Amino acid sequence: MHRTLTTLGLAVTLVWSCGGEPSDSATEDGAEAPAEPTFPLDPDIWTAALSRDADGAFSIGPPVEAIHRPGYDNQPHFTPDGSAFWFTALEEHTEQTDIWRYDLSGSVERVTVSVPESEYSATPLPDGSGLSVVRVEADSTQRLWHVPSDGSEPGVLLPDVAPVGYHAWVDAETVALFVLGDPPTLQVANVTSGSARPIAENIGRSIRSIPGEDAVSFVQMEDDGTAVLTRYDGATDTTTPFIETVDAGDFHAWTPDGSVLMAREASIYAWTPGEDDWTLVADLSEHDIRITRLAVSPDGSQIAMVVEPGDVTL
Repeated sequence: MHRTLTTLGLAVTLVWSCGGEPSDSATEDGAEAPAEPTFPLDPDIWTAALSRDADGAFSIGPPVEAIHRPGYDNQPHFTPDGSAFWFTALEEHTEQTDIWRYDLSGSVERVTVSVPESEYSATPLPDGSGLSVVRVEADSTQRLWHVPSDGSEPGVLLPDVAPVGYHAWVDAETVALFVLGDPPTLQVANVTSGSARPIAENIGRSIRSIPGEDAVSFVQMEDDGTAVLTRYDGATDTTTPFIETVDAGDFHAWTPDGSVLMAREASIYAWTPGEDDWTLVADLSEHDIRITRLAVSPDGSQIAMVVEPGDVTL
């Protein structure tokens, strides 16, 4: 099945072939990213209903293939009203990525059209004025930009901070950044002053705003190979470890009531602060997929899953 995307009222069917696509970090972070192996990845995006019973147990409904086509589709992030999600799509004949919007009713439209720049990691701005994105500029510089929802020209949010790989908002003026380097660092930046400072190093790529708090979560990679879900509190400027992640994984998503979801292979697990361990939520191995990134709608009723063919060995 090919998914037809629409741009500026014109239908564009994206049927790009999937070759030896670079790894997530190498693709999304551009030429300045540390070298990593390449894999023939072909990520799609599926959605499913998410619910929680009176005892706190999560369940996931039958998955829907929201974006299913040859090529790279990744980084879903739900809109504030939960009716849609933004995602990153690669146009292979230009080797450029843009941000698209998938409505849960089934329609798809393009959000950014910038040549030769590429955009990743669409995230709603705290003031509701548009999106923040990581833009790979014409000279391969990676900086944080804003894309206004009124159609006006995008602009740089943090001119002096690069190379940025990923980000999440702490509050209306403070943003947490994955800044590429050896090792990569978690940096906290103020968009008014433009300044940034390191908070932690050797972190994973997944940074998430914690619902209802001026805080974000990230994954601290330890020297012994373990990975620890960690909280950065913007009010106290402190970090606090939560729990070891599932199978030393990285990508995670918060539910609005304060639990965390992670995936391992075709299974999804949940953890709530105060609990001792992760709990299995769903096993989707019958679909022969591997789940990587997750996103949860603001009301907690929907989950978006980035899936790859289960027979690809990493």
